[in-house]
Amino acid sequence: MTDNENMGDRIRAAFDQQGQRWTRQKYQISERLAELANAERDFTAEGLWQELRRQDPHVGRATVFRAVEMLAGLGLLNRIDFADGSHKYRACGERHHHHLTCIQCHRVVDIDICLPLEQFAKIGLQNDFVIQGHSLTLFGLCADCRAHSPHP
Repeated sequence: MTDNENMGDRIRAAFDQQGQRWTRQKYQISERLAELANAERDFTAEGLWQELRRQDPHVGRATVFRAVEMLAGLGLLNRIDFADGSHKYRACGERHHHHLTCIQCHRVVDIDICLPLEQFAKIGLQNDFVIQGHSLTLFGLCADCRAHSPHP
């Protein structure tokens, strides 16, 4: 079973651990997020809410947004920021990785490259910080957007 295949179980466990009441809405959220994880699809909280609302008009916007933020805070979802200030979410699993994002089409590619730990320690020392984690997103143009762009 891959990280994404058990995402529904992990999300339900997260709701339980946070002491959240188990509702039909939370079940719908966990099921859809598991489907998105299995399909390796990115989503916005707004898009997720709109999609769930088409199935059940009683799904609350605030419930969906709070659930997404809680799951991102727990590390079950990655928030992927784009150069234009927008963002999406992705269920990336538990392996450590970073992202390449296209500034034109918003394509996201997972990369397994990271700075050496010594580099983070040096940055922390130079700035009197104790670094406890990091996220790295590199911005650029994907091959498709470069091929269709008038400027190389």
